[in-house]
Amino acid sequence: MTTSPKPPGVYVTEKSSGVRMIVGVGTSTPAFLGYTTTPTQNPTETTTPPFTPDERKIPQPIRGWQEFADRYSIPDLGKELAALLKKSPLAAGDQKRIQVLQRCLTLAEAVYGFFANGGTSCYVVGFLNPDAKVDAPALAGNAETRTGLGGLETVPEVTMVAVPSLWDMTVAATDTQDPPTPVPANGKPLIDQVLAHCTAQRNRLALVDPPPGQLVEPLKTFVGDNLASTDPDAAFTALYYPWVKVPGVDGVPRTVPPSGHLAGVWARTDAERGVFKAPANQNLRGVLDLPTLLTDDQNGELNDKGVNCLRVFPGRGLLVWGARTRSTSRDWKYLNVRRLVCFLSDSIRQSSTWAVFEPNDDRLWATLRHSVTSFLTDQWRQGALLGRTPDEAFYVICDSTNNTSATIDAGQVICDIGIAPVRPAEFVHFTITQIAGQPGQSG
Repeated sequence: MTTSPKPPGVYVTEKSSGVRMIVGVGTSTPAFLGYTTTPTQNPTETTTPPFTPDERKIPQPIRGWQEFADRYSIPDLGKELAALLKKSPLAAGDQKRIQVLQRCLTLAEAVYGFFANGGTSCYVVGFLNPDAKVDAPALAGNAETRTGLGGLETVPEVTMVAVPSLWDMTVAATDTQDPPTPVPANGKPLIDQVLAHCTAQRNRLALVDPPPGQLVEPLKTFVGDNLASTDPDAAFTALYYPWVKVPGVDGVPRTVPPSGHLAGVWARTDAERGVFKAPANQNLRGVLDLPTLLTDDQNGELNDKGVNCLRVFPGRGLLVWGARTRSTSRDWKYLNVRRLVCFLSDSIRQSSTWAVFEPNDDRLWATLRHSVTSFLTDQWRQGALLGRTPDEAFYVICDSTNNTSATIDAGQVICDIGIAPVRPAEFVHFTITQIAGQPGQSG
């Protein structure tokens, strides 16, 4: 092959080094599941057309509040609700429609709270019959039709799952003035479905909302009777209490589940500090007030049961004051540890697919060791791992000691990894000693 002659000069040829790098996956993308409906009147024209009912049933990526409002007709639903609340007398079916619209705005409040607290992108899965209950099989959905939780199996970037409409899903809407009371017993199968999904996926946690209007003592009973306390489900569960009062996306204040706002706090903490930082001692944005104010003793009791409390502190406002999973295991007690391990394992898994079908020899083992060690060293430098040196923070074994002839014949490559994650300083103790005044010394 002939090449064209070149004038004298300096020429640069780029070649691949052959070094395989591991890239960290995202950790800040939640999925929200809840009720959605279309307005009864012609929708307002927007730059982004609303989703059709078929499109609303499957996971849809949303990258801003305005996009969600346009896609799910939130301004039109708000206007329709305001008109019905002013209407007198109400016609048959109007009261049920009011409940339907309020149920749909619960999902909207969660998405708004996510973006208000620092979130950048999320997925939304809609349920199209806000007047009906949703049972566990319907919430589980189907992976083939991409509905319900099953639809999220095809979205690997999701790392949090919240169902702000869950307690509305426990009972059908009625044509009465007072909305029906949620049924805690009907909520347990729905929560179990969410936890089963997160546990099976291994890269996402469930943000669980308590039933509305719960006082501290009934909440303890609910947590003990309805939420798993044993691993692995408990390690993938985060419960926050109480609900929060917000100004309302339609300008009408209401009390809503806190999961959407907390998903935003998680995303903000990840962006500002990293997934290894506990998402606590952070302020809540877009919240007016907390309907339940907790004492230190109540906070301590709930914290011991794996309930993360939202508190009001003088001069500091509303703060997230807990960072635990529901697990009682020392390894998985803290949210940041569970999320860090999810992040590391998912990053290594997704960035190591190149090794599939490669010759299973020393060269492959050395390349895997190098890429994993480099990645974990970067994490240690950022403060995600505990230790004065990388050798104290982690180990990586991928050689002939754990890749024997039997595993090679089976087509397996084994890479053993151990890490020492940092844990939050949950209890900071100070010892204050008073020193008696000493007589002054003359010069």
